[in-house]
Amino acid sequence: MRDNPITSTVDFEADGVQHGFLKLPHSHDTSAWGSLMIPITVAKKGNGPTVLLTGGNHGDEYEGPIALFDLAAGIKDEALSGRVIIVPGMNYPAFRAAKRTSPIDSGNMNRVFPGNPEGTITDKIADYFQRTLLPLADVVLDIHSGGKTLDFVPFCAAHVLDDKDQQARCVAAMQAFNAPYSIMLLEVDATGMYDTSAEEMGKVFISTELGGGGSARASTISIAKKGVANLLKHAGVMAGELEQSETVNLDMPDGRCFVSSETSGLLEICVELGERVKAGQVLGRVHDVERTGTPPVLYHSPIDGLFTARHFPGLIAMGDIVAVIAIEV
Repeated sequence: MRDNPITSTVDFEADGVQHGFLKLPHSHDTSAWGSLMIPITVAKKGNGPTVLLTGGNHGDEYEGPIALFDLAAGIKDEALSGRVIIVPGMNYPAFRAAKRTSPIDSGNMNRVFPGNPEGTITDKIADYFQRTLLPLADVVLDIHSGGKTLDFVPFCAAHVLDDKDQQARCVAAMQAFNAPYSIMLLEVDATGMYDTSAEEMGKVFISTELGGGGSARASTISIAKKGVANLLKHAGVMAGELEQSETVNLDMPDGRCFVSSETSGLLEICVELGERVKAGQVLGRVHDVERTGTPPVLYHSPIDGLFTARHFPGLIAMGDIVAVIAIEV
């Protein structure tokens, strides 16, 4: 396989704090010999674990970029025992365009791993993470929220893994992050995900969903900042006590946790995020917007659990997620 065309303006092995770019050649109408410049910070002191922190995997999710640009502006190498790699805008074209996917190639960063150095812009970024950044890391945190089309209770997540020792390390990192909710997350489809690539390398990997709606709230930004600090301490890269408060532990045992719309129209949500629901309870009603006088289609909870995620904002299409239900454990 050919080398990745991305070059870095920072030295991953040098001690100190470096702010620079991942430089990806990109020839386009307004810059024939241009480059895409993805901001990166590397902070290192001596030998120790490496923590890789990413936001903007999807470009309309903002808690990660806010927390990580802030961390990069204030991080001091003298406070470290190891290395921190910070990429606030992983899918940088999508982040700059405020879109879930890249405006250049429509690439969804979290569906193209392991990437391809000869592929599209999104493929090339994924390949650089796959073959350069992930191998450097011991612990990986990818900060997500719901973007413009989903809203979540704020949670940190780990996955069920075949390697139970690795799973236990991921769960410990999730608990250290200490979001209000901690969930063993069942993915709709894990193929092509950054998560899956990191886990297949044996890394400690955790992610989040911190709200949604295409913006960020003060409360969810605070959760992200506290969680990042806790994770760096948990990993042994920074000293200090973890800031811990109560978390609700959740599980997603099977596909019944997902409620999908089989109609299109106007969504009327009938319960609030974080509410406990019973099997058979109405979660939402979808109204026909093409004619009056038509009864709404009702969507019920298939299981007892906690209302964990919902479609956002109001109009919904066939196949969209109406709701996600998780079980308290």
